[in-house]
Amino acid sequence: MKRQGNRTEKLNGEFQKEIYEIITRRLKNPLITEMISILRVDTSKDLSHAKVYVSVFSTSPEKCLATFNAIKDDAKRIRYELAKTSKIRTVPELHFILDDSMAYSDKMNKLFLKIKGDENS
Repeated sequence: MKRQGNRTEKLNGEFQKEIYEIITRRLKNPLITEMISILRVDTSKDLSHAKVYVSVFSTSPEKCLATFNAIKDDAKRIRYELAKTSKIRTVPELHFILDDSMAYSDKMNKLFLKIKGDENS
């Protein structure tokens, strides 16, 4: 049982790196205009599905959403490219999830700095 967990963890790490490479280097989608990061990949135990957590760095919420939607719309192409480089028999179906935790963290840090600045005044 532990071995399956290790295998899944290794696959998650490999998928994370490969998906980033595919999106940024091989996909060439003109709708992906903003900088992205693949934060993590969670693959199901049976390897049939994988949740891909994507963070989009943008000052514009509209551009952020447009970039994420372009990635989401290209899920089948990304899976196809992943299958070409992957050493497993079947590549999981990819489900992209917009992760805004980094933006939330940045917002909270700014608020804390503002509060700290007000206390010093």
